[in-house]
Amino acid sequence: MDQNSFFFQAMVYLAAAVVMVPIAKKLGLGSVLGYLLAGILIGPAILGFIGKEDQDILHFAEFGVVIMLFVIGLELEPGLLWKLRKSIIGLGGLQVLVTALLVTAIGMAFGLLWRQAFAMGMILSLSSTAIVLQTLNEKGLMKTSAGQSSFSVLLFQDIAVIPMLALFPLLAIAPPEIAPGEHPAKTLVDGLPGWAQTLVVLGSVAVIILAGRFLIRPLFRIVAATRLREIFTATALLLVVGIAVLMTQVGLSPALGTFLAGVVLADSEYKHELESDIDPFKGLLLGLFFIAVGASIDFNLIMQQPLVVIGLVALLMTVKGIVLFVLGKVFRLGFDQNILFAVALSQVGEFAFVLFSFSLQEGILPKETVDLMVAVVAISMALTPLLMLINEKVIQPWIGTKQSGEEREADAIDETNPVIIAGFGHFGNTIGRFLRAHNIGMTILDNDSDRVDTLRRLGMKVYYGDATRYDLLHSAGATNAKIIIIAIEPAEKRLELIETIKKHFPNLRMLVRSTNRFDAYDQMNAGMLHIYRETLDTSLRVGVDTMKFLGYRNYAAQRAARMFFKLDEANLKKLSSIRDREEYIIEARAKMEELELTIQTDMQQINDLRDTGWDEENLLRESEQKKS
Repeated sequence: MDQNSFFFQAMVYLAAAVVMVPIAKKLGLGSVLGYLLAGILIGPAILGFIGKEDQDILHFAEFGVVIMLFVIGLELEPGLLWKLRKSIIGLGGLQVLVTALLVTAIGMAFGLLWRQAFAMGMILSLSSTAIVLQTLNEKGLMKTSAGQSSFSVLLFQDIAVIPMLALFPLLAIAPPEIAPGEHPAKTLVDGLPGWAQTLVVLGSVAVIILAGRFLIRPLFRIVAATRLREIFTATALLLVVGIAVLMTQVGLSPALGTFLAGVVLADSEYKHELESDIDPFKGLLLGLFFIAVGASIDFNLIMQQPLVVIGLVALLMTVKGIVLFVLGKVFRLGFDQNILFAVALSQVGEFAFVLFSFSLQEGILPKETVDLMVAVVAISMALTPLLMLINEKVIQPWIGTKQSGEEREADAIDETNPVIIAGFGHFGNTIGRFLRAHNIGMTILDNDSDRVDTLRRLGMKVYYGDATRYDLLHSAGATNAKIIIIAIEPAEKRLELIETIKKHFPNLRMLVRSTNRFDAYDQMNAGMLHIYRETLDTSLRVGVDTMKFLGYRNYAAQRAARMFFKLDEANLKKLSSIRDREEYIIEARAKMEELELTIQTDMQQINDLRDTGWDEENLLRESEQKKS
């Protein structure tokens, strides 16, 4: 069998992902580490299915990063950018500046020329947007203080690549090194002096911004008018690929071009359609990128210079971690959030592969230095999910046990409260304030230390800790409590907490928050009886008010809402057991039609017996109308 054929290579990549990612997820390692392990497994170091062509695969896989940056740009509405301006410019800017200067100093101490050291400092100051955001999203940590701070720093880093690419031509100290038989890629800026290349870079950025504002939106309006979704998807991909090609031709990173295009389209009416169409390609290609990173780790180079490589990785991640931790303290992150922030961003990012290639092309760094640093970067990326797992399983529980233990000693009545609330975000907070107003005793647990500090200043007695841990639940009085309200994030943690309580506290009644129908299905299949979909009641209340504003009687609207709730809950239980997608769609459609028919029949009966529903508001309104 030809191992170099496209279909064989595709089969190898897909098989590695299908086997390793579920195993990694089952072991709690996360999908990113699963993809990286899959790459190592099929790479030259072990099975050898991927050989010297792994760098070509890596360049192709970088298209996943390109698409991811486009989607990130789409999510950056001006209001969000303004809200995060302090952390983006302050925290992000200081991180890049301080790290770059420190690495520059270290590089010069190792004998590099200042231009080479400065280029190295800029490259190594960046972190991996792909790995960090993917891991934080999987663990439900994006809304925490560390998650928001990480997002701000990553955003500044992504933007900072633009001036870095503009500066690189000015740092060139030697002609680019070309391997025998290798032909450098031709671009539109070849042969131009450094200052002219800088102008071309800035001009290309301006072209993307203006085109996005005045050309791309009208194009999407024309395509949307065809009402053919596949054409809209093709147009979205054409936009991303076209900008990537343009950026390559002017010597820029394709990811930065698509990121800018996404920002320009962030307030477009086609934003959500673009996100939904692009997202499947982003996920698949990002997985391919992570596999390629794992496969690209040069274990021969590592075996030849193990102490040098390991030492550089440790030095780099330590320096970046210290800088991040100090800046986190300056910007008043809680201790546990600061640890997560420092660990999450301590690696080097995917843009390093692009920038090292660019520095080699411009003759800034020699090839042996680039090869060594590419191995260091790949190892730092591979270590990140593992370090975050250690932080989650070892460091954070130790911090939480220490803090929550001190608080339990200070409060002697914790174990006698009848109610425990796990998670005190917007959902749990509303429940807690309602119960507190009725003098109902409760023990509140939350794993966001900054939120805990804020709530304590507001007079709420809140304990820091991971509610899924048996020892913390036991200390919080779960043995004697009557009810636990499960409102933590994400959905996977709620299911984990459900299993812990079923195993260790079977007499504790659980009231569980559900984000949506599919979350509710999982909880029902886990044996839950009391499930509360967080948007259902509010949505029905909006529907009731809408009917009233349109002239329907209050009684009729309230009755319709109660009937909808009852029928939808009954249908939810029936649909939760269906696993086949097509069968689910058919059954869900049938239940929807049945629900609509039942409500319409009931409404007709109310209209036939108009006086049955006594309605004070409508009677007063009708009385006023008669008087006038």
